[in-house]
Amino acid sequence: MNTTRQFLEMSTGACLLIMSSLASADFVTESKATLGLRNFYFNNDYRDQSGSAGQSKTEEWAQAITLNYTSGFTEGTVGLGIDALGLVGVTLDSGQGRHRGSSMIPSDGDGPADSWGRLGLTAKALMSKTELRYGTLMPKLPILQSNDGRLLPQTFEGGLVTSKEIEALTLTGGRLEQSTGRGSSDLTGLAVSGGSRESNEFLFAGADYKVTPNLTAQYYFANLEDYYNQHFFGLHHVLVIGESQSFKTDLRYFDTHSEGANGSAGGRAAGYRVGGYTQDGSGEIDNQTWSAFFTYSLGGHALTGGYQSVSENSNFVQLNQGGLADKGAGGSSIYLFTDRMLGSFNRAGERTWFGQYAYDFAAAGLPGLRASLVYLKGNNIQTIASGNQTEWERDLALDYVVQSGTFKGVGLGWRYGVLHSEAEANQDQNRLILSYALALF
Repeated sequence: MNTTRQFLEMSTGACLLIMSSLASADFVTESKATLGLRNFYFNNDYRDQSGSAGQSKTEEWAQAITLNYTSGFTEGTVGLGIDALGLVGVTLDSGQGRHRGSSMIPSDGDGPADSWGRLGLTAKALMSKTELRYGTLMPKLPILQSNDGRLLPQTFEGGLVTSKEIEALTLTGGRLEQSTGRGSSDLTGLAVSGGSRESNEFLFAGADYKVTPNLTAQYYFANLEDYYNQHFFGLHHVLVIGESQSFKTDLRYFDTHSEGANGSAGGRAAGYRVGGYTQDGSGEIDNQTWSAFFTYSLGGHALTGGYQSVSENSNFVQLNQGGLADKGAGGSSIYLFTDRMLGSFNRAGERTWFGQYAYDFAAAGLPGLRASLVYLKGNNIQTIASGNQTEWERDLALDYVVQSGTFKGVGLGWRYGVLHSEAEANQDQNRLILSYALALF
């Protein structure tokens, strides 16, 4: 593990070297640097006292320091640039009995690390309306969601191309090779939940097409070598009813099947398998998941309701390195509305109803204050023990950003979630987050 001081010196030195080597380029005038601070308290209580390996509670407190440098592009037919991301985590409070390495703070021996960090560099090129990025990436795509639910974000290494040459059409493609988990400084290969063997190739391509200004159609394809092929179809529509009033429709469908080693008994026996329930206990990926949700907004009010169905042969899958030897590699996000604080409601056979109410207090004269409450209820969960298990989750979120004065821009957030499940441990979770971003230039 790098110490905080060593990491800051390395990050600052790398950024200065990059800037000095390109100081004569016009891209400097468009460069931006931001110092981000995030103070994070995390408390997860396993109410039935089972938890992970008998652990009944996780409780940790840490501070993140983020240095984010983004350059402009040099002049010419092909503009060149480079971005740098320095991440440091410092443990403020943790200890044996309260620490869990895959949760927020990485392990160092038998206990939590005092500090940890990483440096990410991304080279980029721009020609017309097509941009190529290679290096450290944090994608937010239907087939891959970088997780930022703890102190430091999950990052990936690889290449990404985004093109907007055709009006109303955005084309995306890329190849990823490795990932660093939210609670780790180490690079690992790629896998799915339950898989113990690494894959080093994740290929993807997709298109977002604005059929009309208020209607967007999506298609994406992803291939994780030796694990799965995945097709995604999406449709998003906004119906403007009147001033400060709208009705949004979001439809999503995933079709995911085994590929390479996961498609053979020998490959699955070698570790290329998916965790959770699968037909005949084979560990083979075979899943179709669809969901529909609708949001009615009026002024500061937003009311959402929807339904999701997961087929019964295996769980819904996307990238998840939690089964690999590096325990800090765990922690992932998936592109489902049901991916919440504690549960994802993506188990084989699961049928989920959900509803959410959110309010923006700016409508009541209190800008910067927002609140939301969501409830989800899933049933028909297929497990080895039972064919009809149930679970429910209730989450509350409260956020406020100071709008003026000495502390302008300081953000305060509280997250509280409760999960009652027949398929895993019951949990109560609290997160308290204090954040601030300072523009350096």
